[in-house]
Amino acid sequence: MKYCLQCGSEYQDGVKECADCPGSALVDAETMSQRHIPLPGEGDTRKFVRATTAEDPFTAEDYARLLQAEHIPVFVRPRRTGSVDVLTTGSLEPWWEIMVGEEFLERATQLLAREKAELDATSDDAARAAEEEERETEATAPPSNTL
Repeated sequence: MKYCLQCGSEYQDGVKECADCPGSALVDAETMSQRHIPLPGEGDTRKFVRATTAEDPFTAEDYARLLQAEHIPVFVRPRRTGSVDVLTTGSLEPWWEIMVGEEFLERATQLLAREKAELDATSDDAARAAEEEERETEATAPPSNTL
């Protein structure tokens, strides 16, 4: 039997491509085991640990997409449901946790640190550009008429 690396679907040996994941490779059970991907019908015994956190859903989605592209098992877990959580529970948990398979933690942490640095640099550049635009707008604004 062969299995899809993306979704884990089982196929006969003659099949070349997953019907649900076009372009995804089909591999044997040993390869699935080496990559810590459970076979259909097996219980998932993987242990997931926190790789990082995110304060907004867009950043969490960006982190998850990056890890998925690197074939690192990931899921995003919301920690707060609203701004009132801090008042009612006293918990200061981050908004989103990015969870990865335990055996991928080191690699995921490195990738996420690099991505976070790029996002921070982009954010700093955007803030400087906005401040510069505001200064230019204020300098060219016509004087207001006072009565």
